[in-house]
Amino acid sequence: MNGPTGWQWFALGSALFAALTAILGKIGVTEVNSNLATLIRTVVILAVTAGIVSARREWEPVDRLSRAGVIALVLSGVATGLSWLCYYRALQLAPASKVAPVDKLSVALTILMAVVFLGEPLTWKVAVGGGLVVIGVVILAT
Repeated sequence: MNGPTGWQWFALGSALFAALTAILGKIGVTEVNSNLATLIRTVVILAVTAGIVSARREWEPVDRLSRAGVIALVLSGVATGLSWLCYYRALQLAPASKVAPVDKLSVALTILMAVVFLGEPLTWKVAVGGGLVVIGVVILAT
């Protein structure tokens, strides 16, 4: 078996940082209101991301950006913000070990939406994997 490729390393990094997000977020929301905690987190993300874009010189003139792409990203940002608000409130109300698995239902929902809206194929591997995620969530969250 070959080692991880570029996208897989980034996906593993995403999983690691998502786990840290849950643990550090749980600690944070025991001390700070969940909505304010989300705002603080968002400001930090904005600063870190702006720093990375600046360091890599990746700024683009507004008139060169795709209108459809920007609209999709704005809507994605709204969805992300609502997700974070819900996630942090859930962390205030329940253990991270129960909240995080339910949050990962996003895997199965993403598969479903990718098939319906993006026309991605639903192979047996994708269907079984998505189903196992759902089963795992049910086991861990109940």
